[in-house]
Amino acid sequence: MPTSLSGRDFLKLLDFSTSEIKYLLKLSREFKNLKLTGTPHRYLEGKNIVLLFQKTSTRTRCAFEVGALDLGMGVTYLDPGSSQMGKKESIEDTARVLERFYDGIEFRGFAQKDVQDLADNATVPVWNGLTTEWHPTQMLADILTIQEEFGDDIAGRTLVFTGDAKNNVARSLMVVCAKLGLNFVACGPKDCMPGDDVVEACKPIAADNGCTIKLTSDVREGVTGADVIYTDVWVSMGEPDEVWASRIKELEAYRVTSDVMALAKPEAIFLHCLPAFHDTNTTIGAEKAKQFGITEMEVTDEVFEGKQSRVFDEAENRMHTIKAVMYATLS
Repeated sequence: MPTSLSGRDFLKLLDFSTSEIKYLLKLSREFKNLKLTGTPHRYLEGKNIVLLFQKTSTRTRCAFEVGALDLGMGVTYLDPGSSQMGKKESIEDTARVLERFYDGIEFRGFAQKDVQDLADNATVPVWNGLTTEWHPTQMLADILTIQEEFGDDIAGRTLVFTGDAKNNVARSLMVVCAKLGLNFVACGPKDCMPGDDVVEACKPIAADNGCTIKLTSDVREGVTGADVIYTDVWVSMGEPDEVWASRIKELEAYRVTSDVMALAKPEAIFLHCLPAFHDTNTTIGAEKAKQFGITEMEVTDEVFEGKQSRVFDEAENRMHTIKAVMYATLS
């Protein structure tokens, strides 16, 4: 029976079956081919979407906007200062207003409850562009990048997330790995591990798909033999500045260096959802270098710019995979 996601919300990957995720990845490859060959694909001409952003972004906003325009849709972007949502107007009322104007609603913000409330009160598809708990659109881009490197059948490969493994990216990676049969390793300090809620949810899924979930604080144990090494910033958007000192002290041992990459398989790749503090060419990077005396944080510049890095392929794939999500749920 053909897969149909028409009318579905896209809030977290726990809501989707393995076959549905594979369908979205296949669709992503098709859209990427259309884009790279310059083939028009304005399949959703006449539709309109709105992007609600509590948290700013480069890749998420650009991916949704360019993807929507490629599909022939109109796009409205509302930043925190351009909407009354949560201030003068409830999320529930906002959803019921926006559904009258738009065919789809994207939300990027803090609480998962907010995007869930939008979905519960809107009759059009709602897409999660990022919350504190989950980052499902990033996962499709990550997996597409891995497939481009190793082939479509990636079951049995091992992905290691090193660093702050309690964040939304690591949580979401655990889910997508379990769904697709990849072994997942969270490598970081004990108090930076994924929460019990996601671990317990993923264990039976992983068992059904013949893969494993492992939590370790030992870098050598965690990364040896890995196919993919993944990291993210040590302090997430919205966290207070006060955590920088403790987080740097806690996570410095988990920085991805050339020595760490050497423990992985020779053909292993490095991924990062971006932005990355691999040098001091940013305001925050320069500020923290002056404050704490470190010029590289979660990954060294050598690894980030090295031959195993696929971070910009991964960033590009945000557009193709988000386009697939929009098309699948709106067609």
